[in-house]
Amino acid sequence: MPADRGPIQEQSLINLIIAVPALRLDSGTEQPMNTKIQLSDHFTYRRLLRFVLPSIVMMIFTSIYGVVDGLFVSNFVGKTPFAAVNLIMPFLMMLGCLGFMIGTGGSAIVAMTLGEGKKDLANAYFSMMVYVTIAAGILLAILGIITVPAVSVMLGAQGEMLSHCILYGRILLPAVPAFMLQNVFQSFLVTAEKPQLGLAVTVGAGLTNIILDALLVAVFPMGIVGAALATTISQMVGGLVPLVYFCKSSSGLLHLGRPCFYGKILVKTCLNGSSELMTNLSMSLVNILYNFQLMRFAGEDGIAAYGVIMYVNFIFIAMFVGYSIGSAPLTGYHYGAHGLDEVQNLLHKSLVITGTAGVVLTGLAEILAFPLARIFVGYDPELYAMTGRGFMIYSLSFLIMGFNIYGSAYFTSLGNGAVSAAISFLRTLLFQVIAVMGLPFLIGLDGIWLAIVAAELPALAVTGYFFVSTRKRYFPAFPAP
Repeated sequence: MPADRGPIQEQSLINLIIAVPALRLDSGTEQPMNTKIQLSDHFTYRRLLRFVLPSIVMMIFTSIYGVVDGLFVSNFVGKTPFAAVNLIMPFLMMLGCLGFMIGTGGSAIVAMTLGEGKKDLANAYFSMMVYVTIAAGILLAILGIITVPAVSVMLGAQGEMLSHCILYGRILLPAVPAFMLQNVFQSFLVTAEKPQLGLAVTVGAGLTNIILDALLVAVFPMGIVGAALATTISQMVGGLVPLVYFCKSSSGLLHLGRPCFYGKILVKTCLNGSSELMTNLSMSLVNILYNFQLMRFAGEDGIAAYGVIMYVNFIFIAMFVGYSIGSAPLTGYHYGAHGLDEVQNLLHKSLVITGTAGVVLTGLAEILAFPLARIFVGYDPELYAMTGRGFMIYSLSFLIMGFNIYGSAYFTSLGNGAVSAAISFLRTLLFQVIAVMGLPFLIGLDGIWLAIVAAELPALAVTGYFFVSTRKRYFPAFPAP
């Protein structure tokens, strides 16, 4: 993306009206609550929070309905199937994470193209990205169905656990294209001025999963098959409903057109979104490594405890991820429209919001660690104690990780995929691998729970370095007044 920017325009090239009620405070004046938010606006704290709220709620619901499978399987099917789901899940997530790369990297490019006043070109880029996602999803689903038995064995599954891993995986894998589309549309629905639609689709998919889990696992004892079917159907809802909308909505800001191919833009999308791909791939790989270490230090109980911690962790970090997804189009738009003052303003406010959220979430996690553990594994006192203690240690990372998640998304929104990828690679892979391999041999099982904190601290130093070292490129003054 161009490094040099011209003077700030008095009025943006395009007014993208987002249908979110907001209160705007400009020059000390308060506008009515039904004032609609535009990407081209100046954002106060209140206006910014109201804009990103649908994305935050959307990510929380995405996390919650991902947790429901584990909750029902653990309480109604048993500890071994629950451990099997947690063992194979990183592999399933690895196959679907390409959607995060295309969604985050592509939405930043589309937002900047809209900011430059090129709506038709933005729609052509968007259409290509959706079609590429569908094709890639089909190929990955076929590959996963073929390889899931070998992968399960490689991960350490044996006997009953192995059969559960294969069964659960092969039911979920046909939905990989829809899962990838769901990840893509989470970003593009914000850029397309439809955050409420994204929220509604996510809530609908979540409720679908919860209701079907209750029916197929709790009421009709279909066991792990019922849990897998519930997740598969909910992913189809989350991915296909937005696809139908973009096919039919020819008058909207973004819509699907005829197939087209822009090789350079696709490469730029992949590079720009490489940090999100790296984050999700790294998380899956690191989860595999965590399971390996836990099997050595705590056996099957360790994997079950880590599964509970990951489920609850997803809900907490969804707030950071949702904020990053919701605010990224704002930064990308103003950067594309030469609004460097507003880019600076968004950065300053986002750092304050992220820091405050980190303190609040850490406090809540410490208070709720054992009550949440009881919901999942209260039937096993030893597993319950291990899970509660593990989550109390693990949750200290919430103080730090929000800055790193936002920092990676911030540089993606500016088109600086290299810096974003560097942050993601270091925090989610390199630093965590070192920590999870080394700390357990020094302090035992607690070292596994503490590894995330040990990884986020140096990652924070790296994120801070990039913020400071790039300040002259993006704006002359730092931080915003």
